[in-house]
Amino acid sequence: TDEIMQQEIRPLVAVDIIEQLHRQFAILSGGRGKDGAPIITFPEFAGFSDIPDEDFLNVVTYLTSIPSLEAASIGFIIIIDRRRDKWSAVKASLTRIAGAFPGNLQLVFVLRPSRFIQRTIADIGIKLYRDDFKMKVPIIMLNSVSDLHGYIDKSQLTRELGGTLEYGHSQWIHHRTAIENFAMTVKTTAQMLQTFGTDLAETELPNDVQCTEELLSAHTDHHSKLKDELKLAVKQGATLLTCIREPVTRSANSKLSPDELENVATVERLLAQLDETEKAFDQFWTKHHLKLEQCLQLRHFEHDFREVKLALDNLMEAQASFADIGDSVTRVEHLLREQKQLEEKGQEPLEKAQSLALHGEQLIQNNHYAVDSIRPKCVELRRICDDFTNETKKKYDILGKSLELHKQLDKASQWCEAGIYLLASQAVDKCQSQEGAETALVEIEKFLVTAKEHQLSNPKEFYNQFDMILTPEIKANAQRILQKLEDVQEMFDKRQVSLKKLAAKQTRPVQPVAPHPESSPKRASPKITRPAGVGQASPPSQPHCRSPYCHLPSARLSVRTAQSNPKGGFSTCFSLICSHIINELIETERVYVEELQSIIEGYASEMDNPNLVHLIPSALQNKKEILFGNLPEIYEFHNRQIFLKEIENCIENPELLARCFLKRKEDLQIYEKYCQNKPRSEALWRQCGDSIFFQECQRKLDHKLSLDAYLLKPVQRITKYQLLFHIYFFLNQEMLKCSKNSEGTAELEEALATVLDIIKSVNDSMHQIAITGYEGDVGELGKLLMQGSFNVWTDHKKGHNKVKDLARFKPMQRHLFLYTKMLLFCKKREENTDGHEKSASYSFKNSLKMSTVGITENVKGDNKKFEIWYNGREEVYIIQASSVELKNTWISEIRKVLTGQLEACR
Repeated sequence: TDEIMQQEIRPLVAVDIIEQLHRQFAILSGGRGKDGAPIITFPEFAGFSDIPDEDFLNVVTYLTSIPSLEAASIGFIIIIDRRRDKWSAVKASLTRIAGAFPGNLQLVFVLRPSRFIQRTIADIGIKLYRDDFKMKVPIIMLNSVSDLHGYIDKSQLTRELGGTLEYGHSQWIHHRTAIENFAMTVKTTAQMLQTFGTDLAETELPNDVQCTEELLSAHTDHHSKLKDELKLAVKQGATLLTCIREPVTRSANSKLSPDELENVATVERLLAQLDETEKAFDQFWTKHHLKLEQCLQLRHFEHDFREVKLALDNLMEAQASFADIGDSVTRVEHLLREQKQLEEKGQEPLEKAQSLALHGEQLIQNNHYAVDSIRPKCVELRRICDDFTNETKKKYDILGKSLELHKQLDKASQWCEAGIYLLASQAVDKCQSQEGAETALVEIEKFLVTAKEHQLSNPKEFYNQFDMILTPEIKANAQRILQKLEDVQEMFDKRQVSLKKLAAKQTRPVQPVAPHPESSPKRASPKITRPAGVGQASPPSQPHCRSPYCHLPSARLSVRTAQSNPKGGFSTCFSLICSHIINELIETERVYVEELQSIIEGYASEMDNPNLVHLIPSALQNKKEILFGNLPEIYEFHNRQIFLKEIENCIENPELLARCFLKRKEDLQIYEKYCQNKPRSEALWRQCGDSIFFQECQRKLDHKLSLDAYLLKPVQRITKYQLLFHIYFFLNQEMLKCSKNSEGTAELEEALATVLDIIKSVNDSMHQIAITGYEGDVGELGKLLMQGSFNVWTDHKKGHNKVKDLARFKPMQRHLFLYTKMLLFCKKREENTDGHEKSASYSFKNSLKMSTVGITENVKGDNKKFEIWYNGREEVYIIQASSVELKNTWISEIRKVLTGQLEACR
């Protein structure tokens, strides 16, 4: 019972009883009585008695449901046409109508049978059976349609009943079906719109750009389909309305029946409902679509905010890492350049942040629904931009103060050095005369005037001026220089007092005495030069040294100390400085290993981190070996603690240092492989160096310098070995002058030669990889022994004399590569690469097999030339070196190759 009650009660529609309607045993022609009562006609129908009760009830129920409630409340007029039938048919019709008619009845008209006998029987029967019909309304028996016209106007009767009302049953069924279908369409469309609206109202807004775009697209597509359905429904209603009004349109004299007018009103009402539904839906969709678009704008804004915020955070972290204010003019200038680079680098993210904040404010002005989410982000972006700008200005101010401070300290130090030199340069014997003393006083007074330029005369004012940047280290340095100024000033004061006494009265000449013992006759006397300084005077230079690296403070100190202590001071001083060199080597070796480890763990390993893969640029994918080369191999060699421990063992025994390097000679060849890959690594870095991946790695490592600076460490390390060995070798040579013990000298020389050979091999290999145009494999030519640029003349016996003469007088610039098996002639070319420094390449021109060449060491007229001839002097190459030393070096190497080949043949 509950299920039956819950079922939808749907009224009958034409399509449900279409077959019964087509039988036409009852019609609603559209005619009306004088009071507007609807007329239902039961035309003559032979099988009326055979119609099932259900079909009869359905048709009569459907017909009574069509007129409006107002018309139906008046009551229905029934006309039963049985003119060609019998009384039995009349009786059956009245009985069925009386028992099954669902509406209110007003009158029942019966057109009795026309035949006399049947009419008589009908008259008698109606009198006898009137009460049996149980009708509460009168039953009027009519003999003809003329009688009917007395009750109902002819215009309300069909032609079959003698009237003028146009009625087509098929058309009537078609109209009823169309109207009901249209009503169903309107109802279905309204339900679809309501369902869609409910779905939209209950939809949760996504949290990312892609899902929001997909949702907006899906809703827009659905909306477009529903709008198409609405347009189709409106078009259907308009067409139906035209069809119903067609008789009036076709003929001006025609009029629509009341039922047809009601049909028109029904369709118009449905169209109005459709229009109202569409307007309401459009208003809702406009609001919803606006919200979706604003949601998409918000998601884009949030996505951009996260990216810009990350870039700004990295920028602020990079700026925070610039805490150093420098300890020298050079360092401060370098920091200023780095700060400038950071400022330039920050322009793009700052501009993006300002633009995004402006975009956020525009969203707020456009009444965005998420104002509470957008406004704080705009405020934060502007705050970070202001913080970076203010902090940058503060950094510039601090570094500017630091630069000014160190410049003043440097000038003060130079002034002190110049003052010391001035005092030292005033000869004692010349100052013994009054004139000499006065001249020296004038020199001192002129020099002291320059002290005002350094503004260091008032220490309190100096400290107040630079208080904000005085770190303990800088303060200590400033105190040292201030103390030095006081000392120099005191020296000048004492000198002035002495000179004034000498100038006042002539004293007995004093024989000058050298402050230090005579230098050993075996050593050259120190040469004094006048370096540029403040005023006219400059400090004395350090003793002359044959090593180009002896300008380092440790070397100068040891030489100066040893020279001033000839009695047993050499061995002690040189041993101390050698220990200092080894200590420096150990400390820098430890730092070097830590730096290599940070590169591998902080950059190389992070390239395999799945959380950072999306930050790696496509150009860097699968190119880790190109960027880092064999850096892991170098790290493993140093990190195994073998090499470091061997160096540490040299602290107590400095003479073992050379042996340590000789032992690891083969292992150190790994640097050659690294340097060969360096150009490819640098090219890849120039392409990808500014990616977010490297910035993120640098931020995590808290490195002040970018990766490319750390990738130079191996190259710098091998040259560091060379520098320290040069100093060590020089000091050892100096010590040998004072000691006849030459133990370990050969090993030291060999170790220095080993490091230099590695550097030479690295340098040669860097040139070798730039050879282009050689069709063979340079790896098959043997070891690269030498390479360098020369002037080359060629002479061919088979050539024309004029060509030969021309060739002799016009040298070619050629870069030669000497291998154990081949001598290559190349032309050097230099090209700019992406705005960076020039990169050299060597275009292959010719080659000579070393097994078929000969050499002439001396060429008449020029001691820098030598000849290489080929195939019994059919081809002769005259080669001119830039110096005699270079020529002799090449000849020596070529001789070694030829001698080795001869011994191999034997």
